[in-house]
Amino acid sequence: MKLDLSMKEIKIIIVEDELLAAEYLKEILEHHGAEVIDIIDTGKEAIEVCIQKKPDVIFMDIMLRDNISGSEAALSISKQINTKIIFLTAYIDDEMVDYAIEAHAAGYLSKPYNEAQIIATLRLATEYHNENKEEKKIQPETVFLINGYSFSTGKERLLKNGREIELGPKALKFVGLLCTQPDVSISNEQLSMHVWGELVNDRTLRSLIFRIRSSTDEELIKNVSGTGYMIRSSAP
Repeated sequence: MKLDLSMKEIKIIIVEDELLAAEYLKEILEHHGAEVIDIIDTGKEAIEVCIQKKPDVIFMDIMLRDNISGSEAALSISKQINTKIIFLTAYIDDEMVDYAIEAHAAGYLSKPYNEAQIIATLRLATEYHNENKEEKKIQPETVFLINGYSFSTGKERLLKNGREIELGPKALKFVGLLCTQPDVSISNEQLSMHVWGELVNDRTLRSLIFRIRSSTDEELIKNVSGTGYMIRSSAP
């Protein structure tokens, strides 16, 4: 797999008290061109080091075995420096959601996660990081999908063989986010935050997908079991 030049200048700190999990995450991030500048295993040290080194992105484990949890550390850090925080969590509850909102979390990764989910989450969290860089990766104006579908990113329109498919604003936001990373699963949590601005229950999410599928081919949007949803591109 090629290095992703859009990630070349992204500096990352991993806050994770399970060494194997941290090393796995580091290996994947560096393989894609990002720079992991530190791995930390306590909330107290995370606050000190992150404020000092000012990373672009922090991967923060929620459940640190420490007096200061990952949620509390993220909240403290977000009040002192401008950075993107991606939470690592085995589950999501109301308390975590409250912390995430207050800390302005840029994304979530639900354990266990895989390489595609890690990179998709990082790309979404840093979509504006390179906007003033020469190496900025420009999102194509049209994303070509299976069965003659295409999505116009500038006008936020879904078309089939050149004819517009009538979708509501939330449905277009949902499809638009999937089209930022075709053929890559995007988590339910990320989709919820992007479309509604908060975490919604599975029933609400499935209802929106049902409405989209009622107006399109069912195979256009694929449910990736245990991870989220992806949209299928026309690439072979």
